[in-house]
Amino acid sequence: MSRPIRVLLQTTIEYTANDWHIGRFSMLRDYLRSLENTDGSPQFHVTTRDRDPIEAADSVLSTLEQADFDELWLFAVDTGNGLHTEDLAGILRFWERGGGLMIARDHMDLGCSICSLGSVGAANVFHTHNAASPVPPPDDRGTPYILWPNFHSGANGDYQRVLAELPVHPIMRDSNSQNGAVMYLPAHPHEGAVVTPPSRSGARAIATGSSLASGQRFNIAVAFERSNDHGPAVTQSTFHHFADYNWDPRRGSPDFVTETPGGNLATTPDAMASVHCYVRNAALWLAGRL
Repeated sequence: MSRPIRVLLQTTIEYTANDWHIGRFSMLRDYLRSLENTDGSPQFHVTTRDRDPIEAADSVLSTLEQADFDELWLFAVDTGNGLHTEDLAGILRFWERGGGLMIARDHMDLGCSICSLGSVGAANVFHTHNAASPVPPPDDRGTPYILWPNFHSGANGDYQRVLAELPVHPIMRDSNSQNGAVMYLPAHPHEGAVVTPPSRSGARAIATGSSLASGQRFNIAVAFERSNDHGPAVTQSTFHHFADYNWDPRRGSPDFVTETPGGNLATTPDAMASVHCYVRNAALWLAGRL
């Protein structure tokens, strides 16, 4: 019997009912918990939590290298104050001892507390942190108060067509798809910007999407291969690729979400299977089992 891969799903905010707390990622949690090895044993042991009160370092993240986790999926849903210096150091020590990282942010400056996470943080471009110069104009025009980066890949609850960059990364392989690669992921009206850090070997974009507003292609995910210095990592253009609301809008959202949702992902089996394949591949790859 294989030891279950131990996964921590965590947000960068303390629990707030009307926000993107960890309970809004329950479909991801339940899917990972449902996966089994060939002998029927669970593939994953999943722990979910929001951060401790923001006044002090988080008790888990600040000492993450001492915990019995194989990978951290960090949903950076804060406005800039979600990670203390001790939290950043704990996450980096975890990565340096070989742990896997999935880091997901969102539009504009949402989640910019991750900027100091070494090269993974540097792969995230925000409006005023790690910013492009000059800052490009907004992509999504439906929410004028949200500035670049805000790539419009579709409505919450719909799916978007994505392209696997060549050579196809293990995370993007899907033997059941038409082209052998993951073809669909959840859409979002304003995705963030992720790039390959300058002079960073072993890191590359593995998937791209296309804006429905401008036609511009943008990176969906950048992957960092395992090395002698650190474990594997993926940084994601938006945490909405994993949120309940984007998998099925009937699950609800915070009341500050104003865009009219779609819903074709939940009713399109092939697209949902593609999302599940991506999640499973990522979780296995981050643990060194793919």
